Amino acid sequence: MSTPQNIPVSAAPFRSLCTDCGISRSSDPRRCGQACQFIRPDYPRLEADVHGRTRDPARAGEAHFGPFRAMLRASLRQPRDGAQWTGITTRLAERLLETGAVDAVLAMAADPDDRWKPRPVLVKSAADMAQCRGMRMGYAPLLSLLEPAAAEGIRRLAVIGIPCQVYALRALERELGFDKLYVIGTPCSDNTSTENFHRFLALLDAEPERIRYLEFRADYHVELRYDDGRRRLIPFLQLPLASLPKDFFPLTCRTCVDYTNSLADITVGYMGGEGRQWLLVRNARGAEMLSLLEGEVQLEEPGSGGRRQSAVKGFLRNTERAAGGLPLRRMPDWLRPVVGWLMPRLGPRGVEFAKARVEMKAIESVIHLRREQPARMRAMLPAHLWPLVEPYGLTPGGDPAAAQPTVTDID
Repeated sequence: MSTPQNIPVSAAPFRSLCTDCGISRSSDPRRCGQACQFIRPDYPRLEADVHGRTRDPARAGEAHFGPFRAMLRASLRQPRDGAQWTGITTRLAERLLETGAVDAVLAMAADPDDRWKPRPVLVKSAADMAQCRGMRMGYAPLLSLLEPAAAEGIRRLAVIGIPCQVYALRALERELGFDKLYVIGTPCSDNTSTENFHRFLALLDAEPERIRYLEFRADYHVELRYDDGRRRLIPFLQLPLASLPKDFFPLTCRTCVDYTNSLADITVGYMGGEGRQWLLVRNARGAEMLSLLEGEVQLEEPGSGGRRQSAVKGFLRNTERAAGGLPLRRMPDWLRPVVGWLMPRLGPRGVEFAKARVEMKAIESVIHLRREQPARMRAMLPAHLWPLVEPYGLTPGGDPAAAQPTVTDID
């Protein structure tokens, strides 16, 4: 594969509230001040730049998910081997290369020494996109390859990134000077270091080195696949989350306000897919990319069911408790299978599940910032977040320790 990974990349300077998107490793690390999602984000300005308008709360779903033209449930008719779901993300990138729409795709592949560690690569051949399939866990300086790409004469670029990477990319897009830029976004939540992730795998299995696939599914289970072909489902309630150290997830990821990657041209995730992939086509470039899969992809209207309020309020209580340094309440072992059976049947599903997760992330951001970095709240929390948490008793001037969740119905 033709990649610039052998070009030296400078070490990242220390930054508090940093997920190492790669800008700090560029020739001008001072640009972090204008590009970082965790310093002073300006979503209205960037949404208008990227999509031609800001999110409209009057449009169904946009208050939660950001601007979009279409929301779809999707799957490739021929799923790709090694893909996290059916392979839509990498197939979109392959088609951009096959049709000559771009010169290269900036994405993540696995580190040669660790299947879980992400490594930024610049892919110039559709056949080489296969190595980018699947999940990686850990910080990776994706945007550190923007300057090497430009130095190679690449003028038309596609980028596959998570929200903090995409925000920085959009903040700098005009000065980067690419003739064409396509952005495929994936949702992201609660990232951690690759080393921490290995500790988590060791809590799940006595032979963590045999695990080759892990996915948090919308049916309230984590799916594990092993190198010998075995599969295992673990209900969310049985995950050893209470055994993780308090700093397992950094404050950045606990205060991320863009779970759905609202500045991408198209978001490809799982939350509203009910077992399939979930697409948010956000603008004309997103629609153009999806059209490249005509005949290859099955598209449906997403479903929705259940009610999210109870689940979100339970999350609020646990988050307040954890943020205060108290241990999470462990459910009695005899009750776990009962609740695990009920959750997929009575809990939020489809679009309702996606809204629940976005509200949970918004709640988490408010509670942890208020407790750990209160001086940053005004700058870091965008205005569109507060209507999502207000029904649960959280307001810009409120005290989360005293907030009482309401029982109101909300859309």
